Amino acid sequence: MSFLADPQGSGLANKVNHGVMFAATEREGTRRRQQVDTLVEGVGLNRLTRNFANLLKPMQGDSKGKCMLDGAVSVSDRDAVRMSRWLMANDGLFIGSSGAINCVTALHVAHRLGPGHTIVTILADSGQRHLTKFWNDQAMVSLGHDVNAPATLDIFEQQ
Repeated sequence: MSFLADPQGSGLANKVNHGVMFAATEREGTRRRQQVDTLVEGVGLNRLTRNFANLLKPMQGDSKGKCMLDGAVSVSDRDAVRMSRWLMANDGLFIGSSGAINCVTALHVAHRLGPGHTIVTILADSGQRHLTKFWNDQAMVSLGHDVNAPATLDIFEQQ
């Protein structure tokens, strides 16, 4: 199984899960100059690239028209920050925002599949490249984020 980890403000998760490219920031009356305003830089779009469109095409030989992705999880900035702080405090992993949304998505997939499954993800970036924003506690607090590591992973349970 394959799942997309998508940051808030991106429409790709809705495209995968519902067939429509849409993000809540595009609702009528919410148009802003910078639509995608997220801490997770470099991923998440509100346009369909050719490479991503190829992932959504039906796989060859699949009579049900199934694509290469089984679903997508939209991850909030709040959850990305929480996960990064939890991983640092509990596992000593200093990851960036992309790795954090991948871990939140892996946890959601694990809850969805239940016990007895192996979940694999990619820690795509180091926290070293995020020192001025994502790993700057003062900046995160000014944006309203709690920078304390959560006590458990239970706060990420599917809502």
